[in-house]
Amino acid sequence: MKAFTDFFPLIVFFAAYQYSKDIILATGTLIVATTLQVAFLWVKYRRVEKMHLITLALVVVFGGLTVLLKDDMFIKWKPTVINWLFAVVFLGSQFFGQKNVLQRMLDTNMDLPLHIWRNLNFAWVGFFVFSGALNLYVAFTFDQETWVNFKVFGLLGLTFAFVIIQGLLLSKYISEPETAEKETNNNQ
Repeated sequence: MKAFTDFFPLIVFFAAYQYSKDIILATGTLIVATTLQVAFLWVKYRRVEKMHLITLALVVVFGGLTVLLKDDMFIKWKPTVINWLFAVVFLGSQFFGQKNVLQRMLDTNMDLPLHIWRNLNFAWVGFFVFSGALNLYVAFTFDQETWVNFKVFGLLGLTFAFVIIQGLLLSKYISEPETAEKETNNNQ
């Protein structure tokens, strides 16, 4: 259910674009879908993650400009702004506080040396900068339909591939919870 909720606006945007081939209409549906997503999360959980609120704000601003001015340039910039904003946050977290963003999110599951946390954080900074730049390249080099497909499938696929590669490289650090079966075997 969480995956569907997270991807709901993207699915609606893609479906609206595929149905109409109108980026302005698809962007309008994205604004509505993202607003509904945040409202649903608030009603169901009485809280909304910062990522959803930031995304909503950027969708309303960039999507609103796209619809108001009937210029797709603004919505094409949105993924880049989000990626570069995350890059700045991850980079800043490296220098402020005792733990960087990734360490705060993952240190209960992984016991990594400090230099690995630092390298992992910098890898994500690089990934976000690269993803943002790649979005701009595709957005302003290729036609609109290619960009929509890249935004929906390319950036998502790139992120999944990056996460899988990171997971494989870090798998030796992931701690597994003890099960009753392991304890039984150890006692024999």
